[in-house]
Amino acid sequence: MGNHGYEGGRLDLPFVGISTFGKRPYVPDWAALDAEVAVLGAPFDAGTQWRSGTRFGPRGVREASTLFSFGHAGAYDHEDDVTYLPGSVRIVDMGDADIIHTDTEQSHANIEGGVRAALAAGALPVTIGGDHSINIPCIRAFDDQGEFHILQIDAHLDFVDERHRVRHGHGNPMRRAAEQPYVTGLTQVGIRNVSSTAKEGFDDARAMGSDILSVRQARKLGAAALAARIPEGARLYITIDIDAFCPSIAPGTGTPSHGGFLYYEVLELLQNVAQRHDIIGLDLVEVAPDYDPTGGTSILAAQVLLNTLGFIFHARGFR
Repeated sequence: MGNHGYEGGRLDLPFVGISTFGKRPYVPDWAALDAEVAVLGAPFDAGTQWRSGTRFGPRGVREASTLFSFGHAGAYDHEDDVTYLPGSVRIVDMGDADIIHTDTEQSHANIEGGVRAALAAGALPVTIGGDHSINIPCIRAFDDQGEFHILQIDAHLDFVDERHRVRHGHGNPMRRAAEQPYVTGLTQVGIRNVSSTAKEGFDDARAMGSDILSVRQARKLGAAALAARIPEGARLYITIDIDAFCPSIAPGTGTPSHGGFLYYEVLELLQNVAQRHDIIGLDLVEVAPDYDPTGGTSILAAQVLLNTLGFIFHARGFR
């Protein structure tokens, strides 16, 4: 009875069907992953210090990502004259890590398990948060993957060591990352205005090897010079907090900070970085769809992720 298509198949428009990431196959059996990219949802938001809501981030970003699933073979960019994400780049959706309400450590362990499964399958792990604390288990999962540098694109430094015994909230992830022996340093871009991290945190970050740049400093440098500040030859993990973008284009987040990046400023940085470095992992966090009734924040997140994947695999020779 199935298809009822005019040409023997389905048109399968973006608003039809189940919302996996980019309408790619859903693989709930993590032992059976076979792909270049494995997308994991991490809908945990108990690490927030103000507004929650990023538990719906993975669902919102997946739904928005269907917009970019028209079924053509890849995505043609006329400015670059490149078709990105050809069919040879296999992307699968792992679904979500299980979240245990009020239990940060078990929730984080479940996220870590998902990222480890992606790595064990030889796939590039792409994790959609959730609040920024989900970066902590993501980075832990790389403890047997060799040394790498982290590029953080964010409004906030997230370098708090401990506050009222909290060490694994969304203000802590970059400190926890910097402590890992296999993390060689951080480039922290977009950090601006009144920060949730005190001066001591900034001093500590620099002492631990961080290069910290505001939006205005990044703009003065431009994308190519900004990318050139990352150590040459470094393998790179990228963590993107959606609040790096100006809330005029990305209001759907818990802690918006005005004066943020516009789309192409971030996109051109990511394109430069993908051409220069081996990208080993990616997370995008802090999308809280309920604060943006237009859906624009989720669309921005999906567009950034899909374009970044396009840049990464073009640089790896997928044509």
